[in-house]
Amino acid sequence: GKKSMCDYESLPVVQQQTHIRPISWSKPIRDSDITQKGYEKKRSKLLQAYLPHTQERRIPVTPSSSSSSSSRYQRRRSTGTRDERYRSDVHSEAVQAALERHSERKMTVLLPSKRQSLVGQTSMDTYTPPDSSSGSDAEGSLGRAGGVSVDSWISRALHGSPSTSSSSSSHSNSSANAARLAETNSLTAPPDITSYMPDPAPISVQRPQVTMITRPLPKYGNAELMETGDGVPVSSRVSAKIQQLVNTLKRPKRRPLREFFVEDFEELLEVQQPDPSLPRPEGVESTPIQGEELDGLKNCPASLEAALLRWGAIAPKAPCLTTTHSNAKQPYTLTYGKLWSKSLKLAYNLLHKLGSKQEPIIHPGDRVALVYPNNDPAAFMVAFYGCLLAEVVPVPIEVPLTKKDAGSQQIGFLLGSCGVAVALTSDACHKGLPKSASGDVMQFKGWPKLLWVLTDSKHLSKPPREWFPLIKDANNDTAYIEYKTCKDGSVSHITNDITRPMYIHTFILSFICMHVFSVRPQEGSSKPAGQGVLSMTNLSHGVIRVDTGEKLSVLTLQDVGTAMPGAMVCVVKLEGVPQLCKTDEIGEICVSSVATGTSYYGLSGMSKNTFEVCPVACDGGFVSDCVFVRSGLLGFVGPGGMIFISGTLEGLMQVGGRKHSADDIIATALAVEPMKFIYRGRTVVFSVNVLYDERIVLVAEQRPDSTEEESYQWMSRVLQAIDGIHQVGVYCLALVPANTLPKTPLGGIHLSETKQLFLEGALHPSSILMCPHSCITNLPKPRQKQPEVGPASVMVGNLVAGKRMAQASGRDLSHMEDNDPTKKHSKPGVLQWRAQTTPEHILYTLINSRVTSLTCLQLHKRAEKIATLLYERGQLRDGDHVALVYPPGLDLIAAFYGCLYAGCIPITVRPPHPQNISTTLPTSRPRNPKVVSRSVCVMTTQAISKLLKSRDASVAVDFKSWPPILETDDLPKRRCSLLYKPCDPDTLAYLDFSVSTTGMLAGVKMSHNATSALCRSVKLQCELYPSREVAVCLDPYCGLGFVLWCLCSVYAGQQSVLISPMDLEVNPALWLQSVSQFKVRDTFCSYSVMELCTRSLSSLTDSLKARGMDLTRVRSCVVVAEERPRVALTQSFCKLFKDVGLHPRAVSTAFGCRVNLAVCLQGTSGPDPTTVYVDMRALRHDRVRLVERGSPHSLPLMESGKILPGVRIIIANPETKGPIGDSHLGEIWVHSPQNASGYFTVFGEENVRSDHFGARLSFGDTQTLWARTGYLGFLRRTDLTDANGERHDALYVVGALDEVMELRGMKYHPIDIETSIIRAHRNITECAVFTWTNLLVVVVELDGSEQDALDLVPMVTNVVLEEHYLIVGVVVVVDTGVIPINSRGEKQRMHLRDGFLADQLDPIYVAYNM
Repeated sequence: GKKSMCDYESLPVVQQQTHIRPISWSKPIRDSDITQKGYEKKRSKLLQAYLPHTQERRIPVTPSSSSSSSSRYQRRRSTGTRDERYRSDVHSEAVQAALERHSERKMTVLLPSKRQSLVGQTSMDTYTPPDSSSGSDAEGSLGRAGGVSVDSWISRALHGSPSTSSSSSSHSNSSANAARLAETNSLTAPPDITSYMPDPAPISVQRPQVTMITRPLPKYGNAELMETGDGVPVSSRVSAKIQQLVNTLKRPKRRPLREFFVEDFEELLEVQQPDPSLPRPEGVESTPIQGEELDGLKNCPASLEAALLRWGAIAPKAPCLTTTHSNAKQPYTLTYGKLWSKSLKLAYNLLHKLGSKQEPIIHPGDRVALVYPNNDPAAFMVAFYGCLLAEVVPVPIEVPLTKKDAGSQQIGFLLGSCGVAVALTSDACHKGLPKSASGDVMQFKGWPKLLWVLTDSKHLSKPPREWFPLIKDANNDTAYIEYKTCKDGSVSHITNDITRPMYIHTFILSFICMHVFSVRPQEGSSKPAGQGVLSMTNLSHGVIRVDTGEKLSVLTLQDVGTAMPGAMVCVVKLEGVPQLCKTDEIGEICVSSVATGTSYYGLSGMSKNTFEVCPVACDGGFVSDCVFVRSGLLGFVGPGGMIFISGTLEGLMQVGGRKHSADDIIATALAVEPMKFIYRGRTVVFSVNVLYDERIVLVAEQRPDSTEEESYQWMSRVLQAIDGIHQVGVYCLALVPANTLPKTPLGGIHLSETKQLFLEGALHPSSILMCPHSCITNLPKPRQKQPEVGPASVMVGNLVAGKRMAQASGRDLSHMEDNDPTKKHSKPGVLQWRAQTTPEHILYTLINSRVTSLTCLQLHKRAEKIATLLYERGQLRDGDHVALVYPPGLDLIAAFYGCLYAGCIPITVRPPHPQNISTTLPTSRPRNPKVVSRSVCVMTTQAISKLLKSRDASVAVDFKSWPPILETDDLPKRRCSLLYKPCDPDTLAYLDFSVSTTGMLAGVKMSHNATSALCRSVKLQCELYPSREVAVCLDPYCGLGFVLWCLCSVYAGQQSVLISPMDLEVNPALWLQSVSQFKVRDTFCSYSVMELCTRSLSSLTDSLKARGMDLTRVRSCVVVAEERPRVALTQSFCKLFKDVGLHPRAVSTAFGCRVNLAVCLQGTSGPDPTTVYVDMRALRHDRVRLVERGSPHSLPLMESGKILPGVRIIIANPETKGPIGDSHLGEIWVHSPQNASGYFTVFGEENVRSDHFGARLSFGDTQTLWARTGYLGFLRRTDLTDANGERHDALYVVGALDEVMELRGMKYHPIDIETSIIRAHRNITECAVFTWTNLLVVVVELDGSEQDALDLVPMVTNVVLEEHYLIVGVVVVVDTGVIPINSRGEKQRMHLRDGFLADQLDPIYVAYNM
């Protein structure tokens, strides 16, 4: 039967080979040409070629109603309603046929993991693939070969032999198969899904370099993890799902589009050659078509007002308009006489009854808003003609229903720019407008202040008999202004002039599209209607190819008539100059007529591009002397001058060089069993620009009774159908709860507002499926590994180029004063010397709830008593290891020196947290018992001893495995006589254990020599003397924090004011108040302390200043870290506390690592730390490219402080071990007497990492022994001058080698990706990234409602694609505080990874991007 225009536009197409053939047109099928039986027979014949020849898979033919006339009526009625706009039986059959035809291609869509509070009825333990009729992978197209189902791949991986799975195989054991596959991962590594190689080689995932080969299985909390043969832990359903995702993504994609670009640091883009196989227009150039001549207009009125006057006088009782109301029994008829009299009355009141006679509110030419509902056209018509008679310009707008109407702000902009001050409305409409408390109409957002005028007759005065409006002839003045919403949501105002033919629409049948009037001849026309059956695939390339109607791969178009009388129509190209299209090419339809709009109000530039188009021919000459108006319609001119419309410019999405209509995509989606899961009329499709191309997004309102599994089954079928029929991938498919999308006044979805909500992360979907792996085909080419240039060639090349090698050193320690008494003593000897010479000098002051001090003599005596305790009760010998489990305080310092007095080796261990002992105890007694197994005893306080023996602690760690515990609350009264043993400077002083950012527990051996050299360097750099005070707010268990807390005060004699970071959780201002109170000049903190102060005190600076906080005396505030300086955090800290006197130049950073606890420290003299900006893309290729601040892809790097005295630094290639030139990226190597002696290991793996402390250059100075820091960075000689008069060498730390993620052949630092993600959405407070089997996993902490968790998934995916050219594999949304952080404020990403794979994070939502 007949199909409406919408039906023809929404017909689908199946991928096939299309033959170019001459254009031929057939007459449309009339209602009487085919019977119901014939229709079914013909349909079966059409579908036969696309259906399998089995009875079970035959698509049932749904009979229509028995009466042919009733079915015709039903079709006509349904196509007229808004919700049935995309309804097409033929389209639904085509979609089902496409799905059925490829049913054996199972598309695996992993169900996300949701917390039970987020969704009530969801299967968490299994993924649910769709049924057999939905199968196809999201990345595939119907025409590709070699598709592999998940079951067959799993089967091959498990059994080692190729096998195929039948279409009837059960899906219930898929999760078990995935888990078994994960367990056998040591045999078959997952492929690299991040590159486009035809046969990717297996990737072996290597552990970090410091990882020990034979180590116990790691734990997160108290759960065991499995490990694969390559060292990657797998466990539970999470790793099974990730493995399933990897298996899905490894299947062959369609051939990538020719959209690659080379992402080189020189920004050179590869110029792609056009593909000769793509269809191209081959016809001749089209010509404009001319409408019929305008005749019979000699006796017509001269204007609209004159026409109203004539018909109001000649036929006053003739009906002009008849309306029906749902609540009215009788329809209302407006006659020409009533229209004239009411319009006249309104015109008089507008001009004479508003304002005063001397100052009327409305003058001729003013703009007036018309606010009338759609069900009251009579009142609108009266108001419109009343404005024309009063010579004012009507501006019709929609009725605002609420204060937050979609698009309301744009309407306000329209009214403001038009200078509207008066709004006309009816009494009934005025009552329905939202009111304020005073009863007046509410002031809508962005609207100007309006005077609301009621136009009902009872509110108007009767005009005097002598008053008569001025009836003008038609001229070029503005008649009325209408508005349209552009694709981006902005509003344009179209002015229409009162030109002579404007009133023709009152006499002939016409239709309006945007701002162009066109005529569609119907019955009685001399030209018959026509149909075009076109190949949809060729249409996506803008080419018209006629196909036979016997296939489903066609789009049937009905003509919309010919050009209107007096008009000229042509078709021009979409891009570039408005050149005429060829006869077989789709373009934009342009119209030249006196009956079109004339301009955009107040937008001259846009008006010229739209309303003053001059089409040109291929020879460059103008087609006509007339100017044309762009219609915004896409189509072509067929034989006989018939115009065919294929879509609109605003609904066009250009993806990968092909054009797709949003309406066609919606029609395909709705053909996949829509009524069960979504609302038919509440679906939108739009495109977003991601990574230099448009990406398709489909959003629909979900029915409340549909379950999660059903929704994801439906989404998987939609992805498959769109991929099969349109050969395009959907980037994001989101389902939102019912009645949550912004509505237009007519009840449809407001497209631009919905798109804006999606881009802002405020859509709040209930289900979401991202498919970046299948859609993003224009990623930069993976970097190919080039053969390494030898170290000798690098050095010679630098010398030839005149570049210096990257090496620098601090001041020479040999010039230190010889009379320094501390040089003659070891650490315990220095304390004894100070106890004798300055017994009452205060060394330490601990500040918490009270202030406690410790003098030299007090510390010496307590250390003696602890040494006696070790001798008498512990029976310890020289060299025995003692674990010190103390909270931050003075007891820890006394216990440390007590161990040194007794000749024992102390090991500081963080005590477990009383409120969370089961989780924090394994970190006190590390997961592999390196510390405790070598410790002969444990010293602690009585409170912690009880905690270690408690029932909660025994659940985590068996108390019987602990060494003997000595409590130091009650010390012996007398001291032992065997004290004061002289110690060898090269012997071990203490062990320093720390968990690195990669999750590795590493202990280093610090000798007495190295400890003294370190303290001497810090003393010289910071100018520490007994008269100074230093405030330390650091954890005292490892690294430079321990040195500053326990060692430096005894060595240099300054008073250390100690503040535990744990106390700042109760009183965030404690540290800065102590600095102010003690008038401290030098203070040390960590990034976690700085972040806590910035977050907690941001709104309290005024009150702190009022209470007397003064930081003007602070000359150096040093952040102690083992990472790249956090520029943004330090800048925020300086800006925040500038009001209380903190100078920005005072804040700097220090850098240390495992092999050398303090490499750089800013100190008090010398140049200020410098900041440079480097190209982030160049860093991915191991290059340093300096750029200007604010440049695209620029990354700020702050200098990590001045190099300490006695420290030499060189930058070396971590692979070739050759020296590297200045400003080149490489590994930082250190040579210093304060280097650690080596790693402390229990199982004898010293040889595994021996080169960390004894590395030699492969070329150049091959004799010096260097310690490898494991950090990437570069040296840069600046123009600044050091204290000794030489040019300053600045060290910039980029990141840890162990944390570098190599993806697509390029190297990424997690902090760079995390910085981008945190900026992506306001509800993301923290995030961490890591890789697992070449999938990038992103964990974000949500600060907001759990219902907003799904908003983060597209925001995270988008920003990582845009800024880093990486596809996120898994997005995990967790609560705040879940990401583990060590005492220095560094993220423990590997601990997080282990916890995620063990399914212990309790995530709010886990999304698996397809």
